[in-house]
Amino acid sequence: MERLYTQQLDVGYAESLIVKNLNLAVPTGKITALVGSNGSGKSTILKTMARLMKPKAGTVLLDGKTIHEQPTKEVAKQLAILPQNPTAPEGLTVFELISYGRFPHQKRFSLTREDREVIQWAIRVTGMEAFSDRPVDQLSGGQRQRAWIAMALAQQTDILFLDEPTTFLDMAHQLEVLQLLHKLNREEGRTIVMVVHDLNHASRYAHHIVAIKSGTVVSEGSPQQVMTKEVLREVFGIEADILYDPRTGVPLCLPFALAASREHGHAAPPETGEPAEIADGTVPLTSAT
Repeated sequence: MERLYTQQLDVGYAESLIVKNLNLAVPTGKITALVGSNGSGKSTILKTMARLMKPKAGTVLLDGKTIHEQPTKEVAKQLAILPQNPTAPEGLTVFELISYGRFPHQKRFSLTREDREVIQWAIRVTGMEAFSDRPVDQLSGGQRQRAWIAMALAQQTDILFLDEPTTFLDMAHQLEVLQLLHKLNREEGRTIVMVVHDLNHASRYAHHIVAIKSGTVVSEGSPQQVMTKEVLREVFGIEADILYDPRTGVPLCLPFALAASREHGHAAPPETGEPAEIADGTVPLTSAT
């Protein structure tokens, strides 16, 4: 049995129900990506599973115990969450930010030797040694995101939640963050759950994908199981070719039109039937039928 899962979960705001009767298990020791269109309920599910939101019905279970009934500090020793677009007080250094991650373990206000060792480990594993004394607000986008991830790692939890960790980052910084998460999963065995906006990022970096529409799971499984024309049409309302990454073999999507239900009279471009190619034209990508 997985460590973290939901049972008949209903979540909403005021009278509006966003998530309905959700039964979802997070694979332990894997990277899970939650995908779906804007307003589909991805972030709501993430926040509820991380105990930031209280469900209207049903429950979230961590190691067989209802997570919303457990003490905050005890939960914070087991899972950490990096919300979307976090902000730090002006002038706060990278070391000071990361030290906040030790709060669940502290019995007094000062940092112990163990705390400092863990902070230095988090700085090292995220490649932030050169920025330890630099104010967070003076870092680049990718460096800042790595600092926040280091703070989450300093909590020393087995489970890490991230809400769109690459939002507003350029391509280089997106890769920087995603490769770091992949490394942490591979080398540290962390269970990672992240809301991902880019479907191809989800396919490349996640072992398990959960496709969500209107608060309901439409499809879940490996990238090969979820990244299909049918799922993309239902969840995102798009028509797409499915290609295969020549380096890893994972499926990637190439959208070319809105699905018929969303076209509003606009004709889809004709399909040429010619295989797509990598930029240098040397390695063809195979299109799924």
